Amino acid sequence: MNKPAIAFIGLGVMGTGMARNLMKNGYTVHAWARHPQKPNVQALKNEGIILHETLQEALKPADVVITIVGYPQDVESLYLQPDGILDHLESGKYAIDMTTSDPELAKTIHEKGRERGIHVLDAPVTGGDSGAKNGTLSILVGGNPEDFETVLSVFEAMGTNIRRFGEAGSGQKAKLANQILISGTMAALAEAWTYAKESGLDLELLYDALKTGAAGSQWTYTGQGF
Repeated sequence: MNKPAIAFIGLGVMGTGMARNLMKNGYTVHAWARHPQKPNVQALKNEGIILHETLQEALKPADVVITIVGYPQDVESLYLQPDGILDHLESGKYAIDMTTSDPELAKTIHEKGRERGIHVLDAPVTGGDSGAKNGTLSILVGGNPEDFETVLSVFEAMGTNIRRFGEAGSGQKAKLANQILISGTMAALAEAWTYAKESGLDLELLYDALKTGAAGSQWTYTGQGF
């Protein structure tokens, strides 16, 4: 697929950087924003993103629609509600949900999209707002292998570590594994620091002593998480 037109839905902290990197890589990006007056949305408009007043208008010229919104219920509303994405995207087009969402919901959207001839992939990301800004996200993909290969260049405009894990829902399952790792690390760090504080240890001194040892991690080094 040669530089497909993109409809980007979800211009939040992550989406802003991702949409910007798509434009930097030569993609025409259409968008619909629930709050178009926000400074980041206006900045993207000034940089060349084509802002539409309705979701349906943003979808019309698109070969690929990308969504990254807040919660699974937002994803469900966008895709499955009457007049949603699946009702307006033409057969043969591609829909990629990059929200951290629900594997079963991803499967449902995939199946309903397939019934309409739409190619659906779930592709949640990890790497934080810095990864979105710098185009270095890890992208965890579920969906048909042929569909994955077709839109791989789109993913490469936003990330550097891109992996397909299997059929629909597999990307969301991989992201859940990522979240388990993060929450476990954060819980262990909280327990360790609580124990050290109650034991009367100098926490700054302890941090300096442990950060380059076996307990060291990205969280320990930067305080930002995975």
